[in-house]
Amino acid sequence: MKKPVLTVLVLLCAVAILISCGGHKTTPKASGLPERVLASQGVTTNTSFGGLVIINGTNDTLPRIAPIGAGSSPGMMAISPTRNIVAAFDASRNTMYAVDTTTEMDIGNGIQLPGPTSSFIVPTANQVGYAAVPSATVAGYAFTGAIEEMNFSSGSLLTIAVTNAQTVVSNSTGTQLLVFSSDSNSVTVLNPLAALPPVDTSCIPPSTVPNPVCTIVPGFDRPVFAVINGNTAYVLNCGPQCGGTQASVMVFNLATLTVSQTIPVDAATMALLNGSTLYVAGTPPTNNACTGQATNAATCGRLDLIDINSGTVTGRIVITDGYHTRMDFNVNNQLFIGSHDCTNLGNVNNPTGEVRGCLTIYRTADGSVVIPPDNGDVNGLQGFTSRYIEYVAEGGALRVYDITTDTLYINSTYLPEGTVNIVGYVGDVKAIDFF
Repeated sequence: MKKPVLTVLVLLCAVAILISCGGHKTTPKASGLPERVLASQGVTTNTSFGGLVIINGTNDTLPRIAPIGAGSSPGMMAISPTRNIVAAFDASRNTMYAVDTTTEMDIGNGIQLPGPTSSFIVPTANQVGYAAVPSATVAGYAFTGAIEEMNFSSGSLLTIAVTNAQTVVSNSTGTQLLVFSSDSNSVTVLNPLAALPPVDTSCIPPSTVPNPVCTIVPGFDRPVFAVINGNTAYVLNCGPQCGGTQASVMVFNLATLTVSQTIPVDAATMALLNGSTLYVAGTPPTNNACTGQATNAATCGRLDLIDINSGTVTGRIVITDGYHTRMDFNVNNQLFIGSHDCTNLGNVNNPTGEVRGCLTIYRTADGSVVIPPDNGDVNGLQGFTSRYIEYVAEGGALRVYDITTDTLYINSTYLPEGTVNIVGYVGDVKAIDFF
């Protein structure tokens, strides 16, 4: 009886040695941090690699955890509503990566897209995302553009051809996608669940007759984005900023695919709905003076406040200019607004005069505006429910703002300069655990 027992023990020890020496690949444990934040880290040196950096959201520190792999230079990210999946795009390789936030591990090995994207979503908890790729081609057709359905678990693509697809927005169930195309006055409404793999050509012109996959709805004015609330989509007509006629918000019924109201605004490229107020930001090509602000900037953007119950504009605010693509409403009732390609003044590293960039803070309590002294494009905004802090990815750095003072959060122990010390260019930031 002793010999078989001894044999079992030897075998168990051998297995343990193999595991400890790398003979068997074990599943890495999650970091165990109670409140995690991911920042995309783009690094272009020959000795450093990019990835998704894990930040301890309770004290803004970088734990000794290797970044999660997401290509060599990940930038823009998208997170699912349940925050279980984060997708990150590596523009250097036109490759999309996905991460399971529970295990903090990659899902698959990345999906090669047929071209660059600046708009992608993960609409549900399922391991499926959608990317708008304006340069995608379909064999046999003389046009470009597609929505690429990405199955992260299998690594497969389903191409839904949509001319010049630039931006994609989803309803809460992922059953209806709104696609906005460059220089178009129509909105393409997709039912992705009905699309046929590997390539669906239901939207290809001149066939514009509604079908189970695609309905092309005309009558807009350079639409670029939408905020969806239930069966209502507030479609942003970019108007003159995008070569159109009149910037506005159209109230679009997703059940009937009809417009019930058009609300003129100053400009419209980004919006956020909080309660009954829709905040709409953009930069008009005319009537864009910085009235009321003490600045040397010649051009400013506009923030319009819309009461969705009455369908009227209740306020107009002067903000920084540029093309607005980021908004975040935080627990201190402040709206952080970010743009890219704005008017940058001064030098944040040598602040001898006015320093101004692409970030605006609108205080809803008193209607005042704060323009922080920083430079660069705003690539990410992230507020928290547990702290009076806002993370801002601006100019490649990750700033931490104290939203009680609207200044950089200076902590002598962790943040002596109010910036999380991440090597490389920070292209986006997403909180995983709190909201």
